[in-house]
Order: sequence, then structure tokens, then C-alpha cells
Amino acid sequence: MEDMPPGFRFFPTEEELVSFYLHYKLEGRRNDLDRIMGRVIPVVDIYDHNPWDLPQISGDLCQGDHEWFFFIPRQEREARGGRPNRLTTSGYWKATGSPGHVYSSGKNSRIIGGKRTMVYYEGRAPHGRKTEWKMNEYKAIDAEAASSNSSNPPVFTLRQEFSLCRVYMKTKCLRAFDRRPSAALIGREAASGRARGDEAAKTSRHQNPQMADRTSSPESSSSSGDHGNPSQTGESSSNWEMGVDNQPLWEWEQLNWF
Repeated sequence: MEDMPPGFRFFPTEEELVSFYLHYKLEGRRNDLDRIMGRVIPVVDIYDHNPWDLPQISGDLCQGDHEWFFFIPRQEREARGGRPNRLTTSGYWKATGSPGHVYSSGKNSRIIGGKRTMVYYEGRAPHGRKTEWKMNEYKAIDAEAASSNSSNPPVFTLRQEFSLCRVYMKTKCLRAFDRRPSAALIGREAASGRARGDEAAKTSRHQNPQMADRTSSPESSSSSGDHGNPSQTGESSSNWEMGVDNQPLWEWEQLNWF
């Protein structure tokens, strides 16, 4: 990305990967767009390569990044109804967890694609050694098949001509893939944080009523003789509050600006 300022990255959401990049790749009607997409998401049969070799053959605009994107063409055995071959020269990719969905944003959110997570194992099954390499594989929904059965519960059909995958190494940082949470999610987390803070404050006051009384009544705490010299602390705090709330700490006329 030598033609971009520092800090710019290819940073798509899952929705953008499916609804834009994979959609236009499957349509195949925009040669100009196809050339541009090839600089960030090239067409590669990643099962012909070990995962540590993939960064070198990724799009030139993603060189030096920590995640790499590829369009994977359908294998011939898949076209004949068989299972895909996920073996590489040094190991194999194994699906983990249950398949999930990719949703569109907005009020009328709907399913636009399917996703599956895979982990790379070195060696051969069943004695392979699990590595830190992971992959998210995305496939688009066949919109025509979904709309033709509108009277019945939707049965989604995935398009198989191309899938889009994101390859990365698992890290222990908190940075998630879809790094743009919705406004509703941010609001819920903020409200949850405030509720936890209020609950903690109530618990603290319940467990330490004397401390709560001292906090709410500085005059009474300053008159107590149980501490070293609390009256001095209470007085200085009170004077500071008066200086801030009631009158300035200095007179504006006395300031020599020049």
C-alpha cells in the first residue's frame, strides 16, 4: 500500500465481504471492479498452499497486514457433488463449531450469507497438531432461490461458484474481526456498565456505612478525633470547593496579561 498514507488498511466487515465483494465476484459483470478487487482479494486455491505461505501470495494492497483475503474457486469434486478436499502438503483444515450466518445491517436485517470457521492442523488426521492458523469461509445466499419460496419458511441455498475466506493467526488480543459494533450494542454495553457501577456503589455503602457517612458529610468527619488530623483535610477540601463554586481564586483586574 505504498500509494496510501500510513495507517490505511483493508478493513471490511463481514457484511461488506459478502454483500459487496463476494456478490460482485459471483455476478462477474464488472471487469474494472474485478481488477481492483484482485489487489485485495485474489483468486487462489488456498488448499494448494500451506497457510504460512499465503501472505506472500495475497493481494498487493494487503502485503504486510495480519489478515489475508482470498476468493476460492469451487473444486471439481464439489461440482460433482463431492466434499471439498482441504488437505495441504503439510496438514489440513478442519471445520470447528457450528456454521453461522452473516446478516445485513439496518432495521430490516436479513441473512445474506453463511460462514464457517476452520482451524489448521499440521500432520494427518487423526493425529494432527493444532496450530494458531484460522480461517473464516463465507458463502453468499442464492437470492433467487430464497425469494421463489416466499410462501414457505425460507430454506437458504448457498452459491458455490466462489467462496471468500479470511486467513489469520489466532492472537490473545481482544481485537475481534468485525470491529464495528452497532450503535445499539454500544448503548447496551454502556448501560450495562453504568448498572454495574451503581450496583457496586450500593454494595460498598451497604458494607461500609461508616465510610459512606464520612464521604457524604465532610464536616462531621473533620470534627472526629479518631484520625490523625482530619479537620485540616476537611477544611482544605471545603475551601477549594468554595473557591471554585463561589468566587474565583484570583481577581481578573489583577492579572497582568502583557
